[in-house]
Amino acid sequence: MPATATAAVVDRPDGPFRLGPVELDGPRDDEVLVRVEACGICHTDLKVRERLPLPAVLGHEGTGTVLETGAGVTRFARGERVILSYPSCGDCAPCRRAEPFRCEHIPALKFGGARADGTKPVRVDGAPVSSAFFQQSSFATLAVAHERTLVPVRTDHPPELLAALPCGIQTGAGAVLNTFRATGGHPLVVIGVGAVGLSAVMAGRIVGTRPIVAVDVVPSRLELARELGADHAVDARAEDVVARLREALPHGARYVLETSATVAGLETGIACLGQGGAIGIVSAPPPGETFPFTTRTLFERVATLHGICQGSSVPRDFLPRLLALHDQGRFPVDRLVTAYDFADINRAVADMERGVAVKPVLVMPTG
Repeated sequence: MPATATAAVVDRPDGPFRLGPVELDGPRDDEVLVRVEACGICHTDLKVRERLPLPAVLGHEGTGTVLETGAGVTRFARGERVILSYPSCGDCAPCRRAEPFRCEHIPALKFGGARADGTKPVRVDGAPVSSAFFQQSSFATLAVAHERTLVPVRTDHPPELLAALPCGIQTGAGAVLNTFRATGGHPLVVIGVGAVGLSAVMAGRIVGTRPIVAVDVVPSRLELARELGADHAVDARAEDVVARLREALPHGARYVLETSATVAGLETGIACLGQGGAIGIVSAPPPGETFPFTTRTLFERVATLHGICQGSSVPRDFLPRLLALHDQGRFPVDRLVTAYDFADINRAVADMERGVAVKPVLVMPTG
């Protein structure tokens, strides 16, 4: 049956979110209705406003409790706690290889603003709006989510911690642990230490990469990177980054993670690669910007360039691993989280854009 909820709706590419009533479809055979308890905010939620037809209901890092399941859902039951992560089709060759992060349909499933068949599960004033974002649209008190996005939660972790994990933090930690399969004693450079980059720093410390070098333009984030395991912190606005990296790493870096999505960051990352090194990119520069480099550098250094999606992670396996590392005190992701009431979504967005909040998480009202 259809349900009513409160959602954060965005009407303009540069506009604020407004809370208001929406109507949701009941779950289809392969869907689940979730009472959302918390949802992380990611820069993707802001950038996509320029791509999707508006109005839209966004949000792609939800956590909550299952209220209703579709007739074909067998892995989840009413009352079960879940995290909502990224979607995949389940049928393409990468999905059949248990590599959902390489799903052939992932761009459309994430950013299409609709289900795979083009229908939109959320309505505002009776009219369908762009939704099914990451097949969940969890900037709302209720979400209709595809079952493949769900990860069961067997612990009593607070919702604001769970909602921090499913996208950026999974991506940063997964880049180091899954994509690079980093090992101890090798240098790691992280360019951009927001939520993704700081997660990579923590993951590097877990496996013993040394030294770890953090590069950013926000002094408070560089200080936090040091506290979380970085051996060197380079302020890109005040220092010659390449010179500092060459000083710290005379033989270059074995692993470089570029998270800033800037041409300068990509150029710096390539320049500091060591022989046999690997560089990973987790996003692309804005439309219209090009990255002018030749393959000669990669060839001469026998280096590898990785395009990284979701940290090469299988969420049902990797998110419990991150929670276990957190409980052991080895992955203190709570240090990144700032919780906000759902009604304060625009303040949370502003704090993230100003660099005040590393990982803002919206906490939904109870009752």
